[in-house]
Formats: sequence, structure tokens, C-alpha cells
Amino acid sequence: MRFFHVACACCLAMAAFTVHADDAPWNVLFIIADDLTSTALSCYGNEVCHTPHIDSLAARGTRFTRAYCQGTYCGPSRASFMSGYYPHATGVLGYTSPRPQIGDRETWAEAFKHNGYYTARVSKIFHMGVPGGIEEGGDGADDPQSWTERFNSPGPEWKAPGVGETLEGNPDGMKPVVGGNTFVVVEADGDDLVHSDGKTAAKACQLLREHADEPFFLAVGFVRPHVPFVAPASYYEPFRPFSSMSLPPKLPGDWDDIPKAGINYKTSVNMKMDERKQKKAIAGYYASVRYMDAQVGKVLDALEASGQDDHTIVIFTSDHGYHLGEHDFWAKVSLRDESSQVPLIFCVPGKEPAVCESFVELLDLFPTTFSLCGMPVPERLQGEDLSPLLDNPQLEVRDTAFSVAPSSKGFLLRNDRWAYIQYGEDGGGGSELFDMHADPQQFTNLASSAKHATLVDHFREQLRDKLASVRSNDLTRK
Repeated sequence: MRFFHVACACCLAMAAFTVHADDAPWNVLFIIADDLTSTALSCYGNEVCHTPHIDSLAARGTRFTRAYCQGTYCGPSRASFMSGYYPHATGVLGYTSPRPQIGDRETWAEAFKHNGYYTARVSKIFHMGVPGGIEEGGDGADDPQSWTERFNSPGPEWKAPGVGETLEGNPDGMKPVVGGNTFVVVEADGDDLVHSDGKTAAKACQLLREHADEPFFLAVGFVRPHVPFVAPASYYEPFRPFSSMSLPPKLPGDWDDIPKAGINYKTSVNMKMDERKQKKAIAGYYASVRYMDAQVGKVLDALEASGQDDHTIVIFTSDHGYHLGEHDFWAKVSLRDESSQVPLIFCVPGKEPAVCESFVELLDLFPTTFSLCGMPVPERLQGEDLSPLLDNPQLEVRDTAFSVAPSSKGFLLRNDRWAYIQYGEDGGGGSELFDMHADPQQFTNLASSAKHATLVDHFREQLRDKLASVRSNDLTRK
């Protein structure tokens, strides 16, 4: 039996790893895409964008259908699941590292490092600007003490040679391809290795070969399908002609019954995207997803070749979801399901494939992996241990998911029947209530209905209690 030290802020204790026939500890391979909606994956039902490598992982793992992020844009979400705290517990509501707020408390990766693991980050795990940070090849808002080693994957992004078009703010088609957080499509020249995600996959494969003889926590961050939608031209071929792409159903006057804060920051209107540009945006997004999926396949193949696949927990997810024209919304930040829900797949050796409909949160990753690896889960963590669901997917660990959109001061409480969204802690920015059984596409806001006034009051009280619990919970404990 092999033993490693468990490091806590107050003391060091001894704990045994979960072991296998040859007494080898579990490894953890964490793969995260950027700005990926679950609806773009074929294992979640997309019939146009085929993702065979992610599908293969889902086919042998547990696929969660109701997984939610804790912040609907990159910085707060990543700081949350990497620190083990909700955004309003740490105060990380933007693009900063959680370290100043959590002090000497271990991050998810750091806790594994203190337990004798080799921990490595490849590309974007904590927040990193895309495309700017990728062009520069810098560390972004990373936490260096979390890692044994860390590696960046610079790429040309929107400057990649190829056929490009700026779709956003370009109604007359005269604007050249531009940088920044802008909807740009580039059908790029060259192969996978020209771009950041190709380099990330190559480095991850190298690390899997080099560290197969020691326990590892390897975090692999792909930046696609985050804008710009840049991928080798071959990945665009399945979606030609771009005019064949289907737009989501639209409802006249869709915004009339929601508060101003509920209108997303990127819309078909303010981006000046006509139907042609909208369809090309979907094609560019799907091509980026296919490119990212191919890189995931390379990493999974390398894991198998390393001989460690039967000792390695593999997790695949995204930092948040993404709108692709629903309600004429685009991108993230919104608290509707398209933006707040994420794909989540856990593949654990020896566990039967399953689909689980329990509500879960990205905050649950830290305690779940610790539990699976046989290490004591720190009581201070605000997430839940999902490991019982991997044996019995009919169980529930949560009946409600909680997410925030700091830029709009918005909050989401999502249960089986209802999605409640409130803007401002006092509700002063308005609210939304959707019956997810009768209205799963969230077209009819019931928050102002007299019939639902008692229910709205209940959610307001539940939100007050949740925020009070989040803010008081465990930041005083190690």
C-alpha cells in the first residue's frame, strides 16, 4: 500500500489512496473546453456537429444532463471550481486569481500536489484572455503555486492565414478581420499544430508519456470554441454551404416581458448580424468544436498508450455554456440554460456507463475527485461529492443549482420545474420565472404573474438564504 501526505492549512495527516490490483493510485486527467454549450455535442443530441471523441468518453463514462457553472463567464467560473468556493464567497467576480481571497487555502490542483501528485497545467485553466492572452503566450490570472509545472500554448488566433470574415458590427462587409472578443471566422491554412489547441494537445500527450510512472493531476485547457472561430479549413467542410445551418426558433416580441438586465450583452441586433452572418457564426462555432474534439481524441489516445487509462479518472467539461442565437442572444453571461448549463462527463475505471439527471455544479469537481482518490474531503469546500452518483445515477445530490452573472448582478436558482433569475440582491433590477416543464425554451416570463407571486417570494427568500450561506461558509476555516 502506498501512502502520501495530505496537506491542510493547519496540519498534515496521513491518508491512503484508493488502490487497484497493482496498488497504483488514481490519476486525474481534467479536460476543459472554453465557451462550449452542451447542445453542440452529438452525445448531448446535436445531429449536425459530430464530436466522436467526446462521445466515446461519454459512452464509457457518466454523462450529466443537468450540470451548471457557478459563473456565466470565464473568470468567476474558473476561480470558483479551482478554489472550491462560490464566486460570492471569495469575491472573485471578474478575471482575477482567487489567491488573494483564499489566502493559504489549497486550490484543487494544489491539494493534489500536496498529496504527492505531479500537477501540470497546459494552457487555460484559471482565467486567460482569448484571443489576446493566447497571442501573447502569457499566464493570465493563473495561480503558480497550484502546479508542479505549467505550459502555455501561443497561437495566431484571428491573425492565422486563411479565409476570414468579421461577422460582428460589420453590416456592409467592409470591416477587415479584427482581433478582440469579436465574432470572427477564419478558415485557416495549415494543420492542427498551427493553432493553440493543437499545441496544447501535443504537450498534454508528451506529459502523459513522461509522467506515466507517477501519480498525476493533468489539467488540459482548450480555448476553442471561444471566439475567434479559428480552425483548419477542413473542419468547416461538413457545414457547407453555411446557408444550410439552422437558426433556433424565434418569437416576435421575445424581449418584451423580461427586464432590461435580462437582455444579453451580445444580440443579433447590437452585433448587426443578419441571417447569413448568424448561420455562418453557427458554422464557425461548430467547426471550432470539431477541431477541439479532434484534440481531445489525441489526448485520450495518448492516455491509453501510456498504460494509465485504467488508473485515471477523466473529466470533460466547459467553464460555462453559450448562446447560438436563442432569443437572438449570442455568447455567454446570460443566466438562461444555454449559457449556465455545461457538458460534464466523468469517466472512472470500473464504473458502468450511465446518464445522470441529478443537478450538479462545477463546484463539485474538487470534492468528488478527492473522494474518488481516497483522500479526506476538506470540510471547508462548498461543493458536493458526486461519487455516489457514479455507482447509482438515479440518486440526487442537489435539487437546485445556483449560478451568477456578476456583470448584470444576476442570480439563477434552477430546479426541476422552475428557473428563477433575479437581478440585484434586492431584486431591484427585475426578475424572470420560467416553467421549464411547460416552457423549456424560456419564452414566457411568469415573474409578474399574480398567480405566481407566492412562488416568486419563495425564490427571493431562498436566494437570500443561499447568498448568506455562501458568504459565511468556511472562509474562516482551513
